Amino acid sequence: MTTPPPAVSGVAVPPGGPIRVAVVGLGWAGREIWLPRLAAHPAFEVTALVDPQPAVRDTARDTHAVPFAYADVDDLPVGAADLVVVAVPNHLHAAVAARLLRRGVPVFLEKPVCLSAAEATLLADAERAGGAVLLAGSAARWRADVRALADAAAGLGPIRHVDVAWVRARGVPDAGGWFTRRDLSGGGALVDLGWHLLDTVLPLLGPATRITHAVGSVSADFVNDAAAHAVWRDPAGSVGATAAPRGDGLVGGSRGDGPVGGSRGDGSVGGSRGDGSVGSSRGDVEDTARGFLLTADGASVAVHACWASHEALDRTTITVHGVSGTATLRCTFGFSPNREPTPVLTRTRDGRTGTLPLPTEPIGAEYDRQLDALPGLLAAPASRGAAVAEAHRTIDIIERIYRTARPTEPEPEREHALAGQRDR
Repeated sequence: MTTPPPAVSGVAVPPGGPIRVAVVGLGWAGREIWLPRLAAHPAFEVTALVDPQPAVRDTARDTHAVPFAYADVDDLPVGAADLVVVAVPNHLHAAVAARLLRRGVPVFLEKPVCLSAAEATLLADAERAGGAVLLAGSAARWRADVRALADAAAGLGPIRHVDVAWVRARGVPDAGGWFTRRDLSGGGALVDLGWHLLDTVLPLLGPATRITHAVGSVSADFVNDAAAHAVWRDPAGSVGATAAPRGDGLVGGSRGDGPVGGSRGDGSVGGSRGDGSVGSSRGDVEDTARGFLLTADGASVAVHACWASHEALDRTTITVHGVSGTATLRCTFGFSPNREPTPVLTRTRDGRTGTLPLPTEPIGAEYDRQLDALPGLLAAPASRGAAVAEAHRTIDIIERIYRTARPTEPEPEREHALAGQRDR
């Protein structure tokens, strides 16, 4: 289990009472991030769960005293929820969310919101057709240190360049499962970590900034190296004690072996064969991606997303270069326990570097903060179409990087890069 979410105080219950929420997909993200926080939050009442696995469904229902549970999203009765949190595997995100939106049900969709521009268009059409709002679940921009960086960047004058990187030491998720299968995940580190990085950087450049060029490279030296897989565990050995991804196909949503997103009629769902073999295939996605972006205003962005490396710690670094100075944030996004001990924000001007104050917050506080904002976003007319527009912009950049990237094959007849090294 993850560390329990902190008690929520000072958050107003919406005037009409708590927002009734259904959670669709009880893999790691649904079960460990969203469900406990929703259950503990005074602004929400979890009224239904949806997952194809009876044992997972029943355990979650009993743990959080949820009155109803269903195997398929189509079984969710009309009017059962005011908002549906969708945390199924990547390849089902757009399809499941679009079906709900067309029914007029508001949706809070885990990242990546979509895996292609075509899926972004599908979501936009569904949002308009159903008259419901789509909200996106990328939480990095809600971190207190990221907000402090944005405040510091505002005082640097015109931004000329941003370096952004999330480099894990050993963090290939869901070894051999859907997360490392391109047909189910849509991509590797660029779709997974890169989505968070772009979601953090693009607002710094301004909502009207147009990305004119995007190029990049990808590599896959670690994705099938057992020593590079995420093995984050608590002292007792139970997986996920600090909300780390599990290696059993449950990261980010329900397994792809049941009808949460709708069966294809052949016993399989969205690419999984339904025979347990989804967890035994070799990964065919990149573990490392590098991208370089140019804007219409002449600014540039360097992006580095990496699941595994030779580094000792998992680290996120964002450096904003402005006309009047630079600001750098060093921290660790996500829940990995192998992290920078304390986020540090610095500003450099005229050869002098100083440390800027940062509030102290527990790991995962950005998810609580995003839930605090959800009732207002759900009620605001300006929210309609905003998440889809941002997702369209993000996936366009990701697709352009993938189109230019040429994967580098590992050298044949050599040991894996991290073989024999101790687990970190």
